[in-house]
Amino acid sequence: MKAIKLFLFIALGVFTQTSCVKGRLEPESEVFIDDAAAFSTPERTLSAVQGLYAGIKGPFYSGASNQFLAGRYLVFQDVRGEEFLNETNNGVTGLQTWNFSVQSATNEVEYTWGNGYQAINRINVVLKGLETAPVSQQLRTEYSAEARFLRAIVYHSLVTLYARPYWDDNGAKPGLVIYTEPQTTPGGQNSRARSTVAEVYNLILSDLNFAEANLPATYGTAQANVLRAHKNSAIALKTRVHLHMQRYADVITEGNKIVSTTEPFRATTGVQHMLEADILNVFRSGGNTPENIFSLSFSTQNLPGTQNSLHQYYSPGSTGGNGDYSLNTTTGIVADPGWTATDRRRTAFVEVIGGKTWLRKWTSNTDNVPLIRYSEVLLNLAEALARQNGVNARAIALLNAVRKRSDPTVTLTPATQQALIDAILLERRIELLGEGFRSRDLTRLGLTIPAKGAAPTVAPTAAQYIWPIPVSELLANKAVVQNAGY
Repeated sequence: MKAIKLFLFIALGVFTQTSCVKGRLEPESEVFIDDAAAFSTPERTLSAVQGLYAGIKGPFYSGASNQFLAGRYLVFQDVRGEEFLNETNNGVTGLQTWNFSVQSATNEVEYTWGNGYQAINRINVVLKGLETAPVSQQLRTEYSAEARFLRAIVYHSLVTLYARPYWDDNGAKPGLVIYTEPQTTPGGQNSRARSTVAEVYNLILSDLNFAEANLPATYGTAQANVLRAHKNSAIALKTRVHLHMQRYADVITEGNKIVSTTEPFRATTGVQHMLEADILNVFRSGGNTPENIFSLSFSTQNLPGTQNSLHQYYSPGSTGGNGDYSLNTTTGIVADPGWTATDRRRTAFVEVIGGKTWLRKWTSNTDNVPLIRYSEVLLNLAEALARQNGVNARAIALLNAVRKRSDPTVTLTPATQQALIDAILLERRIELLGEGFRSRDLTRLGLTIPAKGAAPTVAPTAAQYIWPIPVSELLANKAVVQNAGY
């Protein structure tokens, strides 16, 4: 990672409860504040912590703002799978990711890595600053837990794209460069080798365990409970992380903390997460529902930026989007007979416009970006139960809770373990479509990435199964080795 001078991009007035922003994580004004002043008061300390949420959207790496979890990262992970067809041949909006031709100097490879590591450094700066910040020990610990939750989600996002999956040699393959201290001088720590995949996952779980133990159980308002990390956010993310490690017993342990044993499934402690009755409200009501565990917010004063938002990628020009990716009606999930015509997710979110089929979960650049939803947790737990225990009533009930929410006329009754697992994976493709899961689900299971349009199949042994390390990192850090095949 290129050394970053120790300055904080502080969002002043973040999370204020005013009539115009109502607590959304958006700045009223933004200034650069030297680290000596950034933690000089309790108010500035809180602003530094809350500014981290803007940081994971995508900092200002090489002038490319909001090019990380604000939308682009989710798009890259989805279009690597078979669900979408590229319509614009625009190299700026992920064409080489879609057709598996990225190289170490490709823009998305460079910017995603750079934005991710700039976010990590920003988090580490705040963690260091909190050690002497003029706040109570309780707040210092809570703020540190918030920062470590965000560091975990950034590291997991990067390791699932730039490193071999955990199943390959049980995490012994090269992972990421780990930084837990801020880089404050040019070139000061630019010779650091990649840790193993297992070591990266150990850091992620350490951060999440700390977050679970020290985050607040709730912030008291629906909006804050969606936009800030709390205990259940950390638990939910752990179900995802353990799923990627194929540690299914651990997925069950974590899932049981926030999923009741019987229907209606809900969290019984902390934020009372549950499925929203109408999935349309998850995306259309501002996203502040009990189903949304953790989201990033935007407004007319804080937009994702040109060619960054999910709406722009997946909506055609006639509706204000860019029309970069339509749904693959030949081999994608929209063509699967298992996705019924009466399903609310199809009737509400799939539209034929201009002769193409589009995903319309997002209809505005100000729509929230959902990073963790309760429906994912239910499917994570269902899959772990199925893989651990075979055909079992609870896994089937969890699967049907997600399906019947959107299509009450269907009851899924898989009779074998493999049929149950297949049904859960199919449900993930439907439920989480466009939310950044498809290629991650394929790679965590060692499955071939299917062909679509002119893009080829990619076997688990192929170089393009993961991304290369960017050339800028190789030039700055001579201790880093490139991924095999690049």
